[in-house]
Amino acid sequence: MLKWVDTLDIAIELDEKYPDEDPQWVNFVDLRNLVLALDGFDDDPEKVNEKILESIQQNWIKEKD
Repeated sequence: MLKWVDTLDIAIELDEKYPDEDPQWVNFVDLRNLVLALDGFDDDPEKVNEKILESIQQNWIKEKD
């Protein structure tokens, strides 16, 4: 199961589930919702902060390259 701290694994899952999404244009509210919708994600929705979301977004951008 994925937790908020698994930022690279989350980014990989996001890239697989949303291949046409450009992560640099996804705002943090939408990013949070996309993560919560992942099948393998199982963590407290309230235990996320901007730093974690930024890390997920940066890893997702790297996965696109």
